[in-house]
Amino acid sequence: MESKVDIEQLLRDGQSIQMTVNGYSMYPMLTPGRDMVILSPLPARRLRRGDVVLFRRENSILVLHRVHRAAAEGLYMVGDNQTEVEGPLAYSQARAILTAFVRKGKKISVRQPIYRFVSRIWLLMRPFRHRLAVLAHKIKVMFRGV
Repeated sequence: MESKVDIEQLLRDGQSIQMTVNGYSMYPMLTPGRDMVILSPLPARRLRRGDVVLFRRENSILVLHRVHRAAAEGLYMVGDNQTEVEGPLAYSQARAILTAFVRKGKKISVRQPIYRFVSRIWLLMRPFRHRLAVLAHKIKVMFRGV
């Protein structure tokens, strides 16, 4: 019998957690069924643009998205596979921060320079993501026939 784990309580107790990615909102950076995330309690520093944060939607589910903008009125969040920015969300809705992820058994820190570079570029490309996805799909279909 499977027992339920209170993720938020573990984080409040200062523990880091590792969990499998569900959903495609953070694709292509994180893929469900392939990647696991390591989430840690929120840092003492303020959250900033580019941080990947686990937050609870008001009276709803836990979501893992990237900070698009941190402002006085709250956080503006966006998934890597989305173009719409959500917010402002109250800072109190933030539960944890992504510190690393595991892909094919290899742990990748969010402090790694390549990760930081790619995630910053991807955040800047937010307005063009849909067009890029359509183009990538067309190229993929084109090469399937080869």
